[in-house]
Amino acid sequence: MPTHLLLAEDHVLVRQALRVLLEQAGMVVVGEGSDGLEALQLAHTHQPEVAILDIAMPHLNGLETARRLREAVPQTKLIVLTMHTDESYVLEALQAGAVGYVLKTQAAVDIVQAIHTVLQGAIYVSPRVTRTIVEAYLNCVALPPDPLTSREREIVQRIAEGQTTKEIAADLELSVKTVESHRINLMRKLDIHETATLVRYAIRRGLTAA
Repeated sequence: MPTHLLLAEDHVLVRQALRVLLEQAGMVVVGEGSDGLEALQLAHTHQPEVAILDIAMPHLNGLETARRLREAVPQTKLIVLTMHTDESYVLEALQAGAVGYVLKTQAAVDIVQAIHTVLQGAIYVSPRVTRTIVEAYLNCVALPPDPLTSREREIVQRIAEGQTTKEIAADLELSVKTVESHRINLMRKLDIHETATLVRYAIRRGLTAA
């Protein structure tokens, strides 16, 4: 039986190239999404064995998508695809439930091996990131706990992407009052008082790329 995969990547050309590569390796791509919300829907529908998630996706980034997929489809192995080699991103991804961390620059070489490795129950990290993991372990590096809920992280990302409260409310099918309440609560939790600082927080925590 061929391995069934889900691809979530907002750049169409990258997604198409990955699909060709994986199909040449005898695997089947059962769904393709351009953001985290599509990935969640496709995962529910197709129950893939492996989901490959770009970290920097609009509306719902790959890390938050991984957290939700870990709860919704725990049998699906999660591999994140990214440009980031920083230890904070690697640790955040592993804590979010990813069992594979593949650099985009190495994807053509690493992705098939990563899939085989995670299906065998092991963790795969691109070789260029391995030293980062070892150093973080040796230095006892740990991310500070995130006080935000999943919904609050989603709203932070959308704020950082420039959406207004009304736009966020419409997209998430919430009232403007509810979104504003989430915004007030999350800024209080983070002790942040202006949007620019909130955007910097979102970038630092990998919630958005820009």
